[in-house]
Amino acid sequence: MTRRMFSREFKQEAVKLVTKRGVSAAQASRDLGIHATVLRRWVRAAAVDGPAAFPGNGKLTPEQEELRILRREVAKLKAERDNLKKSGRLLRQGPAVMFGFVAKHRGVWPVSWMCDALGVSRSGFHAWLTRPRSDRSIRDEELSAAIRASFLRSDRTYGARRVWHDLLEEGYACGLHCVERLMRQAAFKARPKRRQPPKDQGMRSVIAANVLEREFDADGPNQKWVADFTYVWTAQGWLYVAAVIDLFSRRVVGWSMSEQMTSQMVTDALIMAIWRRGRPDELLHHSDQGSQYTSEPFQRLMADHGITCSMSRSGNVWDNAAMESFFSSLKTERIKRKTYRTRKHARADVFDYIERFYNPKRRHSTIG
Repeated sequence: MTRRMFSREFKQEAVKLVTKRGVSAAQASRDLGIHATVLRRWVRAAAVDGPAAFPGNGKLTPEQEELRILRREVAKLKAERDNLKKSGRLLRQGPAVMFGFVAKHRGVWPVSWMCDALGVSRSGFHAWLTRPRSDRSIRDEELSAAIRASFLRSDRTYGARRVWHDLLEEGYACGLHCVERLMRQAAFKARPKRRQPPKDQGMRSVIAANVLEREFDADGPNQKWVADFTYVWTAQGWLYVAAVIDLFSRRVVGWSMSEQMTSQMVTDALIMAIWRRGRPDELLHHSDQGSQYTSEPFQRLMADHGITCSMSRSGNVWDNAAMESFFSSLKTERIKRKTYRTRKHARADVFDYIERFYNPKRRHSTIG
């Protein structure tokens, strides 16, 4: 079995999920498809070495080990201190949700204390406990919880039809119109898509024909890959994002981010894809005619791995429509509604979208 390899950039972003964004190591490891022990080892290495982490293999010094233990204890104390405060922020969705939280945790904290913390009355809570409810309201509440879970898993991007398919897959018996009604009541609305096509800038040098010819269907994995890069605006300037997609599964098999629009960025994205998928046989790689993809290092990498090069015709973005569709989804569902103060913030958000939502969870209409 071939040992999996991960880039330094991948490790750094994976660690940030646990240390900066509050995701548990177990959940993050499931989302990213790596073993929890490996992820925890990365977290320990980053805690000790900081920005210099992951230069290679090595052992911790006694001072580094002591510092790592102390930092872990401090993080644990902070989590215990902030637990109820964070729960209060997350549950401010209406009296019924907050009363449900109080009822669930009555054995842990006093009711009066929780009601004060959440800003609800004790008399209202006790009335809620004894109030009779109709069968329809019970059913709607059950469906609303499932709808909310599906909507939040999609990062508030799914419309009623995709949420409905999620519910059917989970075993709920309901109609599309019922889902639409409950989503309207909860003010859950899908993000609208961009309609204008991307703009092509400048002339390109032709070094390969359009072998793909808009045949975006594949019979199996590692037969057809498409690649391109886009840009994300931050207060610090542009962040460029390169990606490689397998047309069979529509999975992002490789990606890289950089402050500069260089050939090394697209090369790193292809290297990640090769590391993840091994050395594929008879693979077709399609991109536009940008100078990054026509550069000598990138073309040499493809030749060394026996990858066939295909390129879009000049000024015709539809030749790489599958890649443009991914970037449209990325910007519509995540980037468009965010304001990034730093490139680091944008990196973390793009990493989260690709590795924790788009690859493992998002429904793709093209492949059903």
